Amino acid sequence: MASVIALSDIRRVFTMGDQQFEALKGISFAVETGEFVAIMGASGSGKSTCMNILGCLDRPTAGAYLLDSLEVGGMSPDQLAAIRNRKLGFVFQGFNLLARTPALENVELPLIYAGIHAKERHVRALAALEQVGLAGKENNHPSQLSGGQQQRVAIARALVNSPAVILADEPTGNLDSATSDEIMQLFTRLNQQGITIIMVTHEHDVAAHAGRQITFRDGKIIGDTKS
Repeated sequence: MASVIALSDIRRVFTMGDQQFEALKGISFAVETGEFVAIMGASGSGKSTCMNILGCLDRPTAGAYLLDSLEVGGMSPDQLAAIRNRKLGFVFQGFNLLARTPALENVELPLIYAGIHAKERHVRALAALEQVGLAGKENNHPSQLSGGQQQRVAIARALVNSPAVILADEPTGNLDSATSDEIMQLFTRLNQQGITIIMVTHEHDVAAHAGRQITFRDGKIIGDTKS
């Protein structure tokens, strides 16, 4: 299988005044197409910094990052924005939906940025909502949806561009345990359809849904296991 993501000796140093803090201390790992990976670790372990680099929201201080065989380290902000929209789908803890916008239009947003024609946007967004079990809810606003349904809209938005990877940052953090389990079952089904998923979580029962767990501590990888 080809690696859709490859990190090689990634370091990230933050400068605060005259102090330097090394958030990532030379991490390396690859993710193959179709894997479901959970990134774990305590607060301050480096997992969020890693996720920001994977999402092209931050750049490493040193090291190489290949996303779908493209070296993204030296790209301009505009190039990174284009790569984010084309290659990555994002799911956040807080859903990040537009409150006054119906589900269908929330899902269409990445397609608008990609310059897709309105008719095709509509068809693809409806298909994505159906894929996450929300057929018939396309005209509902976020306030008319439960937390689990809002997260499903966010997952549909992440899927709609057929990205190379879905990045999920604490996707069950705002949900009760029963709804969390439903969302994780949805991620599992999507992964079984061949979608590559990388998820940050601090919850072991959530991470157990992934086929592989990478554990961070103090800016280093201390565990990489497959279940």
